[in-house]
Amino acid sequence: MRVMSATVLTPQPVPAPPLEKQTTVGNYFVSNYPPFSFWKPENVDEVKAAMNRPPKPGTPLGLYLHIPFCRKRCHFCYFKVYTDKDSAAIKGYIDAALKEFAIYAGKPFIGGRKPRFIYFGGGTPSYLSVDQLKHLTDGMKALLPWDEAAEVAFEAEPGTLTDHKLRAIRDLGVTRLSLGVENFNDHILEINGRAHHSKEIARAYNFAREVGFPQINIDLIAGMVEETGANWRECVRKTIEMAPDSVTVYEMEIPYNTTIYQKMKAEGKLVAPVADWETKRVWVDYAFKELETVGYTVASAYTAVKNPRQTKFLYRDLLWAGADLLSLGVASFGHIGGTHYQNHADFEPYVSRVNQGELPIYRALTPNADERLIREFILQLKLGQLNLSYFRNKFGVDPAQRFAEPLQRLKDWGFLSLEGDQVRLNREGLLQVDRLLHEFFLPQHRTNRYV
Repeated sequence: MRVMSATVLTPQPVPAPPLEKQTTVGNYFVSNYPPFSFWKPENVDEVKAAMNRPPKPGTPLGLYLHIPFCRKRCHFCYFKVYTDKDSAAIKGYIDAALKEFAIYAGKPFIGGRKPRFIYFGGGTPSYLSVDQLKHLTDGMKALLPWDEAAEVAFEAEPGTLTDHKLRAIRDLGVTRLSLGVENFNDHILEINGRAHHSKEIARAYNFAREVGFPQINIDLIAGMVEETGANWRECVRKTIEMAPDSVTVYEMEIPYNTTIYQKMKAEGKLVAPVADWETKRVWVDYAFKELETVGYTVASAYTAVKNPRQTKFLYRDLLWAGADLLSLGVASFGHIGGTHYQNHADFEPYVSRVNQGELPIYRALTPNADERLIREFILQLKLGQLNLSYFRNKFGVDPAQRFAEPLQRLKDWGFLSLEGDQVRLNREGLLQVDRLLHEFFLPQHRTNRYV
């Protein structure tokens, strides 16, 4: 009798989807879930219902205020900013933001809580004068005291900072100053529409050190228009020489509402005039490795910190763990009692609505339990590691089973490992985490534009 031998099949490695080569138009950075394009005006009543409920015990409260004023609009900027507002318009905006805050301050969702973290974003918060900043913050503190805030973060453009203004910002209670450096080369700064120049960076940084901010962060952008490898290495060298408490490195993207895209559209071009994705990831990797050489620790896909025990970023960490965020100002994004919302994205409608005594909310979404799980899981994956037990305890779901397929795919592609209770991304995975996160999206959320 003829005996047939069994054939043993050796599993073959599964290749990851190819990296996008060129930088084309569209949002790359994942900052929330479900995507913003699913937030709808018809859901606004859900926010109003949420703010009339007491908070879930133990939920931290944060404040965000959008300051939409700038000296110039950067060509890559996709935030809501204005460069044409005079002092009267700015005062009107500050007064409107305080009126908006006053509407919220008495709502049941506050529940006696004081903000644990506060963030002034933009735009350019440091564009405001000292008197304007004091008027704004005094009004905010009168409505909801800051005495229990562990972090007050403040974005600043180096060219707007003087010794006098920096001392005033510190006196307001700011603990984390984030300098929008982006690059140290004057030509690259100018061609990308930045308002500041290289000489202003060192001056502002040295002033800030003298004032004594507990944390100073420097932002860099890899792959700006006309960036070169040699210049990028020099930017990293100068950053290390300054020795900030943390460094945030973003990869250049070209969303639809940027002036770079408008020019691309007018010229009929599909590919942006910036470095390709592979080059940008190589540059970020270089920055991280050089920072690690001098003692920094890579703390997320975008950040390296000098001392992980002392240097925290509560705005990010608490928000990614489901904190409430009372968000004020034009186009700002918030989260109240499980419902996400965004304010009107234009100046006049925002101010007008508030002055009529109405909340200026434009759209909202209340994710279901599975979507909340996905949101926290993918955002915390940006930290490079997460604990499965956190999700089992909070959501009553085993994420190793719920996300078995995408976790296995990322493992097969060589980006991820499971070590006991921990999920870890290696450096290669971390450098492209935003594109990998889509593997965890529900099918209906994978094809729509992110914004």
